[in-house]
Amino acid sequence: MGDGKVAGGTTVKTPMRTCCVCGTSKPKRELVRVVRTPEGDVHVDARGREPGRGAYVCADELCLERGRKARKLDRALKTSIDDDVYERIVGDLKQVLRERSL
Repeated sequence: MGDGKVAGGTTVKTPMRTCCVCGTSKPKRELVRVVRTPEGDVHVDARGREPGRGAYVCADELCLERGRKARKLDRALKTSIDDDVYERIVGDLKQVLRERSL
């Protein structure tokens, strides 16, 4: 479970998610959500609120590359992901990391 934060005397739990590639459990904000939309498009969901089937991955390009080789993201999203889509996901991941570091 996530470490609780005290807010006004009540404990607020930090939402935890598991990376579909390495299996590491981290706070939701430390992971990036990849979503397969109802239309079948696969992309990074920077806000984490888009409709569709989602999977969380570590905000690390190396972890995503390991998942690409083992096709773990494909299994988590229940779809086949082409190499060009993976390249776009890596680019989007870099963009999200830049935005988060600001």
